[in-house]
Amino acid sequence: MTVRRKLLGVAACVAAVLTLVSAVDAKGFRRYLRLRQDVEAIQERNRVLSEQNATLLREINALRNDPAALERAAREELGYVKPGELVFHLE
Repeated sequence: MTVRRKLLGVAACVAAVLTLVSAVDAKGFRRYLRLRQDVEAIQERNRVLSEQNATLLREINALRNDPAALERAAREELGYVKPGELVFHLE
C-alpha cells in the first residue's frame, strides 16, 4: 500500500469518527437540528403575526375612513342601536 492510500484511509476513518461523535454529542448535529426546528417555528409564528397585523391595519383604516365600518363596529362590539330600532335577543 502506498503512503497516499494510507493517508486517505486514515482521513476517511477520522472523518467517520468525527461524524459519529457529532451525531451522538448533544452539542453537535442534534443541537443543530433542534435549533433549525426552532428557527422554522419562529418564522412561522412571525408569518402568522404579520398576517394578523395586516388584518388589524385594514380594520383600522376602515374604521377611520368608512362610516359603515364604524357603525358596524359600534353595533357589534358595543351593542349600539339607532333610535327607533327594536332589538330582539334570541338564544
